[in-house]
Amino acid sequence: MKSSTYLLAKKQNRQKITALTCYDYPTAVIEDSAGIDIFFVGDSVGTNILGYDSEMEVTMDDIVHHLKAVRRGTSQAYILADMPYASYETPKQALDNAKKLLLHGANGVKLEGDREEVIRYLVEHGVEVCGHLGLLPQTQQEKAVQGKSFAAAKELIEVALILEKIGIFMLLLEMIPEEVGQLISEKLSTPIIGIGSGRFTDGQVLVVNDILGITPRKLRLAKKYQDYQTLSLRAVEQYKEEVEQGVFPSEDNVRHMPQEELQKLIEWVKQSL
Repeated sequence: MKSSTYLLAKKQNRQKITALTCYDYPTAVIEDSAGIDIFFVGDSVGTNILGYDSEMEVTMDDIVHHLKAVRRGTSQAYILADMPYASYETPKQALDNAKKLLLHGANGVKLEGDREEVIRYLVEHGVEVCGHLGLLPQTQQEKAVQGKSFAAAKELIEVALILEKIGIFMLLLEMIPEEVGQLISEKLSTPIIGIGSGRFTDGQVLVVNDILGITPRKLRLAKKYQDYQTLSLRAVEQYKEEVEQGVFPSEDNVRHMPQEELQKLIEWVKQSL
């Protein structure tokens, strides 16, 4: 099983860290077979799987449900679970919820923003915490690039250094200029994972639905490696057509009674029904 020590070693050895969101057992099996380093059970499950309008609707029960499924399909990856909106308002609440996520299979938890007191409390109680700076989906509904001005970029770097000092094991940077992502990655010894934050972070994370083409949207920060939506639609349409035309099921899809038993059944039906 990959650990935070393993991830740190990858940064130190200048090896890129790979991460993908993961919301269910079959996806976990695929990502595990591919050797992805980090499975991220993110609050993006809300808009990508559950049909919610925003990440703010995701609950602890939602994360736990999907986390348990991902754990069943994982043999080697580090599982990182999101602390959903309003689940870490106080240090005690954060610890109680983090313990629940760890109990159900997470190796570490992620929470958004400059929450020094909460993060310090979690770290002091043995919880591995990933910070999250830049765009914060739980509280910022406008998906705009963060840290474009000198003042904003300076604040991002200063907060990142503080979070490292507190003891985060990793930092996620979302939708910030490439130059800022590079500076933070160079200044921190902590592994830095980026999404829409340039080429020079220590690793990348994307939403698995986006790289597979499950959703129709086209995002600049992502790359579509497969056209799942089109391929799946074609498969479903073909199935519908074959059922309607009597092509499916075919002889290959059915099972038969032994002839002797069938003859007995036919005779019984003739005589009794």
